[in-house]
Amino acid sequence: MHISDILAQRSTSFSFEFFPPKSEESAAKLFDTIRELEPLTPSYVSVTYGAGGSTRELTHDLVVRLKQETALQAVPHLTCVCHSAREIDSLLERYAQAGIGTILALRGDPPTDRPGHDHSCDAYAYAAQLVAAIKRFGERHHPDPRGFGVGVAGFPEGHPACPNRVRDIEYLKAKVDAGADYICTQLFFENRDFYDFVERCRLAGIEVPIVAGIMPVTSHKGMQRMAELALGARFPAGLLRAIERTDLSNEAVSRVGIHWATEQCRDLLDHGVDGIHFYTLNQSRATRDIFASLGVSCSTQLSEPSEPAA
Repeated sequence: MHISDILAQRSTSFSFEFFPPKSEESAAKLFDTIRELEPLTPSYVSVTYGAGGSTRELTHDLVVRLKQETALQAVPHLTCVCHSAREIDSLLERYAQAGIGTILALRGDPPTDRPGHDHSCDAYAYAAQLVAAIKRFGERHHPDPRGFGVGVAGFPEGHPACPNRVRDIEYLKAKVDAGADYICTQLFFENRDFYDFVERCRLAGIEVPIVAGIMPVTSHKGMQRMAELALGARFPAGLLRAIERTDLSNEAVSRVGIHWATEQCRDLLDHGVDGIHFYTLNQSRATRDIFASLGVSCSTQLSEPSEPAA
């Protein structure tokens, strides 16, 4: 199944993101988390891919295990940085054989030991080129006659490597024109940034579904790490003031962060967002608390059936 099929069926999709574990112990903990989240019946889950393919096998193995041992639709991330065309094709072949329907295509970051990496040396220097390659491969080799579905990333606050916001949307449109079926955004904490981003996409002729990325703040230290991972995410003053009023313990900061994220989701739902994607960091509590506060069920977020044609 393509994720675009799921997005078309639901008024709002709910999805979760995990990263591949690096040990047996962490794998066991992750599957405990997955078992806790599975009853929420997410529309799909995604699995991250390490810089320069550093978690290539771990990502593949987790995606296949999810497909074999759960009822979850899994979407592997795939980046083109530091990869040859042959390596990309090899991974795509394995995903096609495993029956994986959708890939999230990203340019990706080079490994930390290659800070000056020249992207022009990669087989695909830009995500749009990777999207086109995935579509071509899928049309030839995927058991689904439609080939692979493809998702891409969007940046409500602008891509940190592209200060020109007009050009940034042009690059995003190039990914959609190359065959992307939907956009999943980087995390954000101010919904106005997301709504403005969606409007600019629509003005540019980008009509595919746009899924909002949400990551609750759960600790003061984690907030600093979050800013690094998100390459400069903007923390609104209201959120910072609320955190500063606490004793900065993990429990207190987590309560503030979960409340803030819950209000973001409530507002997004009120505005008819296409989907909400939770960056779980392989933990379940924050996501479960948000769902409990919202009172929503993924399985009830199906669109009303259309009237039969006359």
